[in-house]
Parts: sequence; structure tokens; C-alpha cells
Amino acid sequence: MTRNTTVRLARRPAPGVLTPDVFEIRDEPLPEPGEGEFRVRIEYVSLDPAMRGWVNEGKSYISPVGIGEVMRAFSAGYVETSRHPDFREGDAVAGLLGAQSHAVSDGRNVQRADTSIAPLQTWIGGLGMPGWTAYFGLLRVGELKEGDTVVVSAASGAVGQIVGQIARIKGARAVGIAGGAKKCRALVEEHGFDAAVDYKAGNLFKDLGAACPEGIDVYFENVGGEVLDAVLPNMNTFGRIAVCGLISAYNATTPPPGPQNLRHVLTSRLKMQGFIVFDFASEIPIALADLSQWVAQEKLTFREDVREGGLKAFPETLNLLFSGENFGKLSLKV
Repeated sequence: MTRNTTVRLARRPAPGVLTPDVFEIRDEPLPEPGEGEFRVRIEYVSLDPAMRGWVNEGKSYISPVGIGEVMRAFSAGYVETSRHPDFREGDAVAGLLGAQSHAVSDGRNVQRADTSIAPLQTWIGGLGMPGWTAYFGLLRVGELKEGDTVVVSAASGAVGQIVGQIARIKGARAVGIAGGAKKCRALVEEHGFDAAVDYKAGNLFKDLGAACPEGIDVYFENVGGEVLDAVLPNMNTFGRIAVCGLISAYNATTPPPGPQNLRHVLTSRLKMQGFIVFDFASEIPIALADLSQWVAQEKLTFREDVREGGLKAFPETLNLLFSGENFGKLSLKV
């Protein structure tokens, strides 16, 4: 008989790398949908840096995952039984379905995934939350203009690779910051970035200046720390910084030092704004329409890093995000 495998939060983590005992993998009875609900057989679970914050206690933009609750996650799969008028058996869907093998939903925070446009796993990647994040962060928060120079950190990751490509589509110059020659080469050769800078080479400030001889108009921030410090002096007057993430500090065991070059926010009159993708929830269909069109026109490509091992591999696979071992959008095959 089919059972449901779930990843549940067992305890709050200590600072630093997540240890396996933070999560508990359970074998549970299969959930049955009630009236107006449907059950999804999940095929892929998205692994995102935001998960590190979701398991922490404390004030944030969203309440933390509760102890004993299924780990919050974007997942994709197929409807296998339905008592919902708008979802039929066999429909491909994606949304906030959690880290589990089966999920019951009433349709909220779930959308159909058109696998004629892109494979199922892409609907929790380039056509899912990472794609929407890149779209709104660059175009709305970053206020991109044609001819701008755009720099994005963690550029080979799920969001960063898309930011650079949208910049190019909109007539801007795209420069990515990534770790290692292989990732930098892929940004230029696979995704069409104008240039890529290897932060591991040890000369980030100098190399960034060489890659952006006319300065930086928009910086899409995913990392923080030393990377932000290297970017700030290279920003043009009235530049815009869209703060999407600060992954360099997520596993810090002591509070990281503040930016040393923050004075440039004042002297260059920079606009620096944090954002969460769900600030733009009502406009997601607009983003999805554009992203889907660019995929169909072969203007937008996605590198995906799909890992095997099933849900038992969830804890160790999640940690790949914070060691830089993933290459592209990280997800787990259930």
C-alpha cells in the first residue's frame, strides 16, 4: 500500500550548517482529499536558500515552520485523485505543497504546469518562484533601463542566471559574479552574459571594475558581505540595488561585520531596497506570461541541478546551496 513520506522539522537549528537531526523523515498514512481538495503525487521538491530562514525562530517576512510541521517547500507533481472542480486527475501542478511525497491541496498557492512549454521541474525553477523573483527584482525594484549595466551575484544560481538573461533581453549589459572558472564560463557561453567575474580569484573589486568600465547601474544582491563591499564603490550615481538575499550570512555562527563601504550609498545617492517575491503576488501571471514567451523564443535558458536520493537526501542536499556545490537550480527528485 502506498504511504506518504514527509520531511518534518524536528527542532530549531543552531547557528551554522544545518545538521541532519534538524529534520525527521517520516513514513505516514496517505492523506485523503476532502470535498474541494485534490491529492498530488509529488515528483520534484525545490531547494531554496530561503529555507534556512524558514526554520529559524524570530521575526521575518513569514512565520517560521512549526516544530513537527512538514517542511515548507515549492514542489511539483501530478494530481492523482481530485474532489476539486478545477483540478483533474493527471493535471501537472506546482506550488507550495511541501517536502513530501504526497500532498493534499485546496488549490491555493498552486498553479497548473504546462509541460508542453517546459519540463515539470522547471515550474519550480525558471518558471516558478526563482523566475518570478528575478523578474520583479530586476524590472520593478531595480528599475532596469535600456543601456544599463547590471551586475548580479550568485549569478550561476537559480535566480541569478535568469536576472542576467532578462537584462540582456531588455537591452542592458549583464555581468555575473560566480565562484569558479567553470561557472563563469557557463554564464557567458550558455546564458549570454556579457562578462563574468570569479569571486574566488581573489581580486573581486579590481576584476569587477575591469568588467564594468562605465560603472554599475543596477546590482541584484544575492550574497552580501565582501561581495557587496566590492560592488558599492563601483556603483554609478543614482544606481539601484535590489536586495534579494544575503546567503553569505545564512550559516554564520557569529554576526557578520557590516559593510565597510556603506558610505557609497550616501555619496552616490544609491537606492537600496529589499524585496520578497510575494510583494508582487497579484502580478505573477504577468511575469509568467513574459517568462514563458522568452522560453518559447529560446531567449531564456535554465541550468537545472536535479539530485537523486529521494526525500531521505533532503537535509544533505539542502546544504549544497550554502557550500556552492550546486550548479543551477537545485531540486530533489522524489
